[in-house]
Amino acid sequence: QVQLVESGGGLGQAGGSLRLSCAASGRTFSTYAMAWFRQAPGKEREFVSAIRWSSSSTYYADVVKGRFTISRDNAKNTVYLQMNSLKPEDTAVYYCAHKASSFSYLVRIASEYESWGQGTQVTVSS
Repeated sequence: QVQLVESGGGLGQAGGSLRLSCAASGRTFSTYAMAWFRQAPGKEREFVSAIRWSSSSTYYADVVKGRFTISRDNAKNTVYLQMNSLKPEDTAVYYCAHKASSFSYLVRIASEYESWGQGTQVTVSS
């Protein structure tokens, strides 16, 4: 229903910055929230950040709060993740996710999202 394409991943250095982009297409007329999750090798997928579409309210995992910023561009149906002060432990595959409007207000749980991007690799060297 909603197609998501991530870009902007690559190799960064500790203390540096990267910006990820996620462009959405398809049935985007009723978006409740969009989010970023990440998964490192041998680890489970974890919540990174989310933004509610109507209110622009933002949510962050404690480990990235103060370093990462999520934002949106409604005209382009695009969500961004600005990653500053990168750490080696930020190394992971980052996934963009889309949540359609529903009776659930949950945004930090992966199962709440019905559409996912293919993922983009972020590697942070020390």
